[in-house]
Amino acid sequence: MAGPQDFKDAHTFRIASVGTLADRVTQVLAQKIRSQELRPDSRLTEHIMAKRFGVSRTVIREAISRLKSDGLVEARQGLGTVVLQPGAATAFRIDVGTTDSLQTVFQVFELRRSIEGEAAALAAQRCTPEQLVQIKQALAAIDGAAKKGDVAVDEDFGLHKMIALATGNALYASLLDFLNRFIYTSIKATRTTQVSRMDFSLHAEHRAIIEAIARADPDAARRAAIAHIDNATARVRMANLEGKDQ
Repeated sequence: MAGPQDFKDAHTFRIASVGTLADRVTQVLAQKIRSQELRPDSRLTEHIMAKRFGVSRTVIREAISRLKSDGLVEARQGLGTVVLQPGAATAFRIDVGTTDSLQTVFQVFELRRSIEGEAAALAAQRCTPEQLVQIKQALAAIDGAAKKGDVAVDEDFGLHKMIALATGNALYASLLDFLNRFIYTSIKATRTTQVSRMDFSLHAEHRAIIEAIARADPDAARRAAIAHIDNATARVRMANLEGKDQ
């Protein structure tokens, strides 16, 4: 199996000047995977790719999320992100406009409302003690990042991903990975403009979900998750209105 050395030996990758950084990195990687310049079973290592592209690891994470949704790579336990054989997976797509449009963000929030509500309910029924510890650690990671002044978008998604994994149904986590690409930019902007006001409310919302899961109370977990998504939608809407007023 090919390993990380495939990237270590590569020259610095050049990206186009059109589109967001994540758009451009995704385009280059997709082309290299489809042409098999990056061979099946090669591992894509975040820090190595970030260095080759000259971008942040956050950009690389978003690009990998898009490649996953296109069926070009997958996450494997103990290996990280691995290039798939051609045709090994069917791409999952949602017919929407641009990922940066506010309408798309609200549509995805509406979809997440039902998905994450049921995910939280299932997690309350199926979560193992080890997974509950990991969920609580994910919440602590958000708090730690916030105390450092970070907007903690990646940490926030990490918590939601851990809850999805605790359902015991890997499709929830895969779908959440896909949806995140549509709301990342808006959530980051919202946290940046409202971080001081959001810290307390976000912590309380997340804790309500986790406490319901810990009590094995699926109805309460569902209600808490839906309330959190509704509040997140309202925060994005408010940030947009405040931006228009400035």
